[in-house]
Amino acid sequence: MGSMEKVCNILHGLKPTLLMVVVQTVFAGVNVLYKLAIDDGMNLRILVAYRYLFAAATISPLAFFLERKTRRKLTKMIVFQGFLCGLFGGALAQNLYTSSLNLTSATFASAMTNLVPAITFVMAIAFRLETLALKSKSGKAKVIGTIVGIGGAMLLTFFKGEEIKLWPIHRIGGFHPKHTVLPSHGNHVMGSLMAVGSCFSYAVWLIVQAKMVKKYPYPYSSTALMCITSSILATIYALCTERDWSQWKLGWDIRLLTVAYTGVIATGLMVTVMAWIVRLRGPLFVSIFNPLLLILVALAGSFMLGERLYLGCALGSVLIVIGLYLVLWGKAKEEKRISQLMPSNNLEEEPDTKVVETIDAPGEDSKSSSTIEKTTTQGPPKSMPLLVLQSQV
Repeated sequence: MGSMEKVCNILHGLKPTLLMVVVQTVFAGVNVLYKLAIDDGMNLRILVAYRYLFAAATISPLAFFLERKTRRKLTKMIVFQGFLCGLFGGALAQNLYTSSLNLTSATFASAMTNLVPAITFVMAIAFRLETLALKSKSGKAKVIGTIVGIGGAMLLTFFKGEEIKLWPIHRIGGFHPKHTVLPSHGNHVMGSLMAVGSCFSYAVWLIVQAKMVKKYPYPYSSTALMCITSSILATIYALCTERDWSQWKLGWDIRLLTVAYTGVIATGLMVTVMAWIVRLRGPLFVSIFNPLLLILVALAGSFMLGERLYLGCALGSVLIVIGLYLVLWGKAKEEKRISQLMPSNNLEEEPDTKVVETIDAPGEDSKSSSTIEKTTTQGPPKSMPLLVLQSQV
């Protein structure tokens, strides 16, 4: 009985890790299905629009039932921030990402998304939301990680190298990939620019989301607001660019499977799972699993989609992942140092903490005192911006 309890405890401790592996596997499936839908001739803009329509229909009921008792009323500022999140984190970012995926490969596009933390750091410096702090180890790590990541992206873009043959190339059914890792130099560079543009769009989203979460600390409701806004913007964009109504028809085929899988499972259910993991283990725990997606996509792309892997892609991906971990390590060290220096001034990041002001009656000591009272109210994770460092969300 004692050994069974020990096994159960071990499995319970591994639950967040196993769930993150499941999350990354699901997101790898997004890239595979995107490629299959593209090969089937599905319009990319319509694909993105349908994805967020399905996602909004999934996450909105969850937000209504799970947060209806604690959710505050929407203000004009929250609605505006939700609009920006839907624009930069949804419609714009996904349209750029799918275009990059179409022009390059699933492995290439997945590798480039690991630049998001580094680009977010650069933009935070530009907007004076962060300082370089080159004298500290954390500051040096973030700067070096950013440089290494950008170097990896350049290597990924401009160097091809020899083909790496893992195994005989397989293809799903009648799928014949239209692109290899480097179909043509012009298309490849354009795909690279779109991938970087997608990363910049996500970086803007993360910065806006950081502001939004402080005033509207409800992860499901904020995600629902973003998905609704994204679905509206993506649908308008698709309607303006695609006038062939036959493209909007969904049958029992790969197109319906792709939009349902990406919208309901990847965006709807996986966001809920990630929110639970962030609440349990913190946002950095979620972020360290991002490179697993790259590995899974590279294997799936080679084995299932017939994509060829080249030395330049492999080396560039390794550098990007190293840069990612340097930035995350620097961020973790910085947060730890700040929490040690100012343990009582971190209340904005502690959603389950509230301050109660007590003022003594006249005639007694008139000093006011602040007491910190722990509550069990449902609050958001410490740092929601790191919650969705996934291009597939």
